[in-house]
Amino acid sequence: MALERIQKILAKAGIASRREAERMVIEGRVMVNGRVVDTLGFKADSSKDHIKVDGRRLTHFEPKVTLLFNKPRGYLSTVKDPQGRPTVMDFLKKVKWRIYPVGRLDFDAEGLLLLTNDGDLTLLLSHPRFSIPRTYLVKVGGVPDEKGLTRLKRGVMLDDGKAKVVSSYILRKGEKNSWVRVVVTEGRNRLVKRMFSAIGHPVLKLKRVEFGPIQLGNLPIGQYRYLNSEEINKLKATKG
Repeated sequence: MALERIQKILAKAGIASRREAERMVIEGRVMVNGRVVDTLGFKADSSKDHIKVDGRRLTHFEPKVTLLFNKPRGYLSTVKDPQGRPTVMDFLKKVKWRIYPVGRLDFDAEGLLLLTNDGDLTLLLSHPRFSIPRTYLVKVGGVPDEKGLTRLKRGVMLDDGKAKVVSSYILRKGEKNSWVRVVVTEGRNRLVKRMFSAIGHPVLKLKRVEFGPIQLGNLPIGQYRYLNSEEINKLKATKG
């Protein structure tokens, strides 16, 4: 096997996402052939070199798996929480692979969350340059008018830069609130909530129903299923 950057080896082995693996290296948690490696440019051969992470040897590569999970409200989209709050991993204790969420859904949001040990797939789905579409059903206060929806499509200025939707349309109107279907191609923190607040319609509920070509469908809340090879290939072929 050819030499590869150490963070790529860790991501391929399902230890963590590429970004988390980089952090592990920088923090000095990785050893190769008995010495600490703390530079991201270091290369190793996973078939020959003795690699340890947090004192545990990397002995084999796990198969790449990706799960589709219907996240309930009230759970963090992270593997561990220092404050001991509930996380999505509470539902995945029977999964024997070390998987991690692709991006995040807010604590009070629900719906489609992908988890994987495939670092390359995580990069594809989460990096802004690939513009993978994400579709949400959003319950907002009031009923946005055409002017407000047009502002979302043209772009609204947030504290971390301009943001816009690919599309948005009202599904259902009520006296005090409405449901809107929204498509965005970014995963910035609380993006949809902040965009609707910018046009004067606070988000009351948020549910992700699609991520690229993958649909939540009728998967029960709190349940998960493995994506098949055809679905994985469609994901990898997706570009916004």
